Amino acid sequence: MDGERRPALGPPAQSLLADGHLVLWTLCSVLLPVFITFWCSLQRSRRQLHRRDIFRKSKHGWRDTDLFSQPTYCCVCAQHILQGAFCDCCGLRVNEGCLKKADKRFQCKEIMLKSDTRAPDAMPHHWIRGNVPLCSYCVVCKQQCGTKPKLCDYRCIWCQKTVHDECMKNSLKNEKCDFGEFKNLIIPPGYITSINQMRKNKKTDYEVLASKFGKQWTPLIILANSRSGTNMGEGLLGEFKILLNPVQVFDVTKTPPVKALQLCTLLPCHSARVLVCGGDGTVGWVLDAVDEMKIKGQEKYIPQVAVLPLGTGNDLSNTLGWGTGYAGEIPVAQVLRNVMEADGIKLDRWKVQVTNKGYYNLRKPKEFTMNNYFSIGPDALMALNFHAHREKAPSLFSSRILNKAVYLFYGTKDCLVQECKDLNKKVELELDGERVELPNLEGIIVLNIGYWGGGCRLWEGMGDETYPLARHDDGLLEVVGVYGSFHCAQIQLILKCSMMPMQVDGEPWAQGPCTVTITHKTHASMLYFSGEQTDDDISSASDQEDVKEAEYSDEDVQT
Repeated sequence: MDGERRPALGPPAQSLLADGHLVLWTLCSVLLPVFITFWCSLQRSRRQLHRRDIFRKSKHGWRDTDLFSQPTYCCVCAQHILQGAFCDCCGLRVNEGCLKKADKRFQCKEIMLKSDTRAPDAMPHHWIRGNVPLCSYCVVCKQQCGTKPKLCDYRCIWCQKTVHDECMKNSLKNEKCDFGEFKNLIIPPGYITSINQMRKNKKTDYEVLASKFGKQWTPLIILANSRSGTNMGEGLLGEFKILLNPVQVFDVTKTPPVKALQLCTLLPCHSARVLVCGGDGTVGWVLDAVDEMKIKGQEKYIPQVAVLPLGTGNDLSNTLGWGTGYAGEIPVAQVLRNVMEADGIKLDRWKVQVTNKGYYNLRKPKEFTMNNYFSIGPDALMALNFHAHREKAPSLFSSRILNKAVYLFYGTKDCLVQECKDLNKKVELELDGERVELPNLEGIIVLNIGYWGGGCRLWEGMGDETYPLARHDDGLLEVVGVYGSFHCAQIQLILKCSMMPMQVDGEPWAQGPCTVTITHKTHASMLYFSGEQTDDDISSASDQEDVKEAEYSDEDVQT
């Protein structure tokens, strides 16, 4: 009947309905955050793709940052920003949403001028407003700039001069830029333009062109390894681009030193300098490229080489006065000042030839170039173990302190195991063709420089008879064992049996029976910094107690 009431749901039906609601709300509470997270990730990916597309097409060297290191204002909207993008060439800082406007409105550093109508050394200031460096002063009123909590004041991206908004005049805007403190290191854009024009006219007389810059002009080329040490190279590349012409700055992981050093051939003879930012391995890589310039007949363009140590050991850098490691403790501007003050010296380079035995001389001998040292024994074993583990997990070896701790671990392990004991029974040593009797040894180290093993001084010129201090430019080597050290012009080591760890400048390998011959190869032109040392030059007694020196008179050894 129409008037009848429908029967009420019983308890089982009510329970089922309640369970359905619970399942629905549970699914919503789980799926909604997942959907929101997925949507946010999708939007973030789209923004990243859009930003990368802008970065790829832009003439600016944009880089992302999650947090600016100082109070920062967008150069377009003038709003205070905590994160965004900055150009590592001109220093512009913008909010993510203002990237396109900044690209259209602001011009980046010109590595060369669009026309050659102006003189090579004539160029007006290139002013950028806002975000001036801390503790900068106005060139007009000499008062501090950048003190107001807003986008204010100007900075020239070439000479790094700053000026207040109210002090900026039309005459200052049109004033000729003198490239500031580092004008003797900068390659001006006008010079590159003039060089291109001369090459079109098939002229190569760059000396006349460079004479306008004076005899003090020693242009600097930066070769940085972005993967060295604690991965500081990438940040340093940007800082050098701001202070110099970006055309002078190279990442050797993208542009090999052989190609980068061809810039030297566009500069006056014997004028260029090179700053290598990396470890001793990177320095060796650059010096090999310099040797290739000699083979090509480009001796007159060979640069002098300075070092900014970013690696783990850095013994060559320490020997040349540049310290044991750089961790940003001094500004990049001070690094450039040190390069300008450095003096030229020579560095011996040696050829290490490894000839395997038992193959009827069918295999071509392996050849290495040695700048620092060659060794057989415990230190080579430590380097070999370290190298093997770093190849498996390179991300775990990005800290200099951690790297040294790993070395310490392997050194402690070898003290207990003594895998390299009785080395004198496995190795024969010849000096200029004369056999040298070896005492009970665990290792042999052939030194070209004063430091070894991350800062140790194995050769101090001391003993019952005073020997000369180790030098890196005398054409002689120092050989140190448990009981041996002497100078020589040629060393030959014969490995008679089994596998032994060896290394050349920190590059280790396991070697079977062979003959190792070390001969003088060439000299490299380096820069020595005689300023304040970061490492103590005097070794403590504890550093010396495990290294005992045998006594050979000068009459016993032919040099």
